[in-house]
Amino acid sequence: MAAPPTAAPYGSCRFCGVATPPDATACPICGIEAPIAAPTTAAAPSVRRRVRWTHALRVLLVVGVAAGLAYTIVDAEITGPPVVADPLTTAGVHSIPIGSIFTLAGNITGGDYVVGNFTTIDPSGLSLGVVVYNSSEWGKFANGSAATPAWSLPAADEGRIIFSAPYTDFYHFVFENPYPASSGFVVTAYITTEYESNVGDDGFG
Repeated sequence: MAAPPTAAPYGSCRFCGVATPPDATACPICGIEAPIAAPTTAAAPSVRRRVRWTHALRVLLVVGVAAGLAYTIVDAEITGPPVVADPLTTAGVHSIPIGSIFTLAGNITGGDYVVGNFTTIDPSGLSLGVVVYNSSEWGKFANGSAATPAWSLPAADEGRIIFSAPYTDFYHFVFENPYPASSGFVVTAYITTEYESNVGDDGFG
């Protein structure tokens, strides 16, 4: 009984080093033409070295990519998602010209609240009004029409802000200089606000 024919040995791609079929005219992976035939690889030490170096570089590349992905995943798990500052969590000194306003605005989820306080510091003892408008009423206010506030404080030289949003909306906190132009008063105030989530909370206490 005759022995079965021996399959021709595979060659190697001269660029990426992968095994190529005996009759291939180009590498099936990278497309480089004229792969190195198996007899040539076996007979030439320089070719064998080049193929080994190519294989080693491919392994290093795969290991490097895997290590980079692992580092990225582990770092993301450790550091967590990026923290974005909420526009309704602020602290600062603001000067409000005569007949003008200073506003803080942002989305509030229904049931969540914003707390804070204000104090007029220059000139000390002057008053400042605080009004909160939802998105639709803010549009009226900005156009000079009569608007109904969602919450307000009477003008005073200091005050405590505790606003609980009745529903989810985009709210504007308006700090208003109530003095007429003839007074010449520019009210400078220190204002702090903080967005508080009501999830898992029993209230303000």
